[in-house]
Amino acid sequence: MIRSTITTTILLAALAGCDAQNPADSGNETMLQDDHAAAGGAEAVSILRPDVAPPAEPRLEPLELRIGFPEGGAELSDAAVEALRAVLGSPQFAKGDGIILRGHSDSAGSDHANLDASLNRAEAVQAWLIDNGVAAGRISVIAFGEQNPVEPNALPDGGANEAGRVANRRVDLTVLVPEGAEVSVAEGVATPAD
Repeated sequence: MIRSTITTTILLAALAGCDAQNPADSGNETMLQDDHAAAGGAEAVSILRPDVAPPAEPRLEPLELRIGFPEGGAELSDAAVEALRAVLGSPQFAKGDGIILRGHSDSAGSDHANLDASLNRAEAVQAWLIDNGVAAGRISVIAFGEQNPVEPNALPDGGANEAGRVANRRVDLTVLVPEGAEVSVAEGVATPAD
């Protein structure tokens, strides 16, 4: 009996602390205005606190693209040209910042030949970009030769890893963006940060 009385007292105290009012009687005009606006009435009023800022637009990240040269040499494939066209339409490209081209090769051949091959690949991408309206001063070319493979050039038994060598014949393209650049998710267009 005492336990029941204590429980009842606690419940009554808890209920007394609650000020259960009808929303129409509570003076909560914002909620009523929002309901009215949703029904096609007057302009909606924000229910957010004025001291709480809306979330910021996401930051625009640099664009990274790998252009392969699976057959060797420095000729751009149809897939490479298609990828480069997509770069020209990207929000990162629209911001007008620098483009870095890092040329790479596999390990077949001499160090000098591999350095030349990586430079020729990066310059082929550079030439395509310039031919398609990109200012030459916006592009930086770096030749790495065979020193940064993404896959092993050789198998554990010492034989040639042809798939790895194909992956290593590439140009890594980076389109930089200005510090603090944002992208509007709704429009997909880059905007400067305030």
